[in-house]
Order: sequence, then C-alpha cells, then structure tokens
Amino acid sequence: MKKKAGLFLALVFTLLTTACSQVEKVRSDGENKEKVQKIIVGTGTQFPNVCFIDDNGKLTGYDVELVREIDKKLPEYEFEFKTMDFSNLLLSLETNKIDFIAHQMEVNKEREEKFLFSKEPYNIFPLQVAVNEKNKDIKSIKDLKGKKVIVSATSNSAVFIEKYNKEHNGGINIVYSGQGSDDTINQIRTGRADATIHTPFGVKLQNEQANAELKVVGDPVQNSKVYFMLRKGETKLQKRIDEAVAELKKEGEVSKLSKKWLGEDYTVDF
Repeated sequence: MKKKAGLFLALVFTLLTTACSQVEKVRSDGENKEKVQKIIVGTGTQFPNVCFIDDNGKLTGYDVELVREIDKKLPEYEFEFKTMDFSNLLLSLETNKIDFIAHQMEVNKEREEKFLFSKEPYNIFPLQVAVNEKNKDIKSIKDLKGKKVIVSATSNSAVFIEKYNKEHNGGINIVYSGQGSDDTINQIRTGRADATIHTPFGVKLQNEQANAELKVVGDPVQNSKVYFMLRKGETKLQKRIDEAVAELKKEGEVSKLSKKWLGEDYTVDF
C-alpha cells in the first residue's frame, strides 16, 4: 500500500510539475507576444506600381512590398497596413490613426515642421510633365503657362507645381483631381485638363492598364529622394526602419524591388 501510495504521489507531483511548466511556457510566450508592438502603416491604393490593389484584390506595389521586407527585419514590430485616400494620410498620421506613411513621401519644409522623416532614402522620385499622347504644343514645363494642370491634392506633384508656379510666376491654372487616377486620365483625355505632373513609371503603367494615352515630355522637373514619414518623437521606430532599409540595400533587395515594380533601378543615385 505504501509503495502504491508513493507511486501515486510521485505521479501527481510529476503532473503538477509538468502543468506548471506548461503554464510558465504559455505565460512566457504571452509575454513575448505582448512585447511585439503593432505598427499601423498608412498607404494608398491608387498609385500604380507603388501602392495599389492588383487583379487578385491584393495590396501590393513597390512601397508595400518594401515595408513587408522591413517588417521581416524587425521582430519587435508587427506591421499592419491601413489604406486610405492620399489626401487623408497626413491628417491620419497627425491624429495617431497611423504610425508612419509609405507612399513615396518627399521632404519639404511644411512637412518637416510637423513630422519626422526616416533618414535612409529608399528610392529617387522623378517627376515629369505628362500630356495626352496627341499633344504637340507642350514640350516642357515652360509651355504650361496659361494651361490647366491637374494633380492630386497634397501629393508630391501638387507640392512641386504649386511651388514652381509661385517662384517662377508660372501662370499655371492648377486644379485638383478627384479620388484615384481615373479622374486625371479622363480630364486629360477629354481636353478638360492639359497636363499633369507624374512619374514615368506611373505613366507607363497607366497606359498599359487603363489606356491612358499619356506621354511624358521634357526633362525631369524634379528628382527627389523619398522617405517614410513618421510622427515627431518616434526616433526609436525611425532608427530601426533606417537600419532595416540599410540592410536591404546591401542585400540588393531594394534595387530588386525597384526594377520589378518601377521598371528601373531608381536607387542608383543614393
């Protein structure tokens, strides 16, 4: 009887010990999960090859896939995308609805006053004048005087053309497009607008996918480095993103993604 009782007690002790170990393991795993900080990444769905919805309904593009690669490098963070109209991104960042923006953001004075930029650029953003393919009158930005130029509000293109118009007394009639790129394409195709400011890779994709009938003319009006945009004070996240981007550059991943999505290596001038 004593032997059986001893075996029984030993079995109970073993079970309890195992159970405690399992509880500790679960708690340990739980603690690790709690340490992973969710980061909401604001992006859009209307920028061809940069951030858009593909034929399978998947959010993808250069900026999106680069963020996914950065996420793999940073185990302490879990990135989650939140899509919205481009015009809403800055306000969403300012009001803490998102943690950083991935949408080909260039640095300018107004943005620097309110926000924090990553220090490691992830590609060059070339801007050119784009017109209907049948247009023979507009050959450069100097030919836009008295013309109607359509751009998306708060976009890189809008910031550039507003500044150019003011500094050069350009006499350009700037109008702002509705949601998405279809409005811009339709207005230029029908002659309601004369031109837009766009990237060559964006024009190429719109021609392929939407028969936009656009062409770029003249030399690039601007080549700016682009960065991720964060809230002021988010220096820890900024530093980790920069470290990840630097690693991905050395590994050739940034160049690879640029060639895949933008058609060329727009990282060569770093």
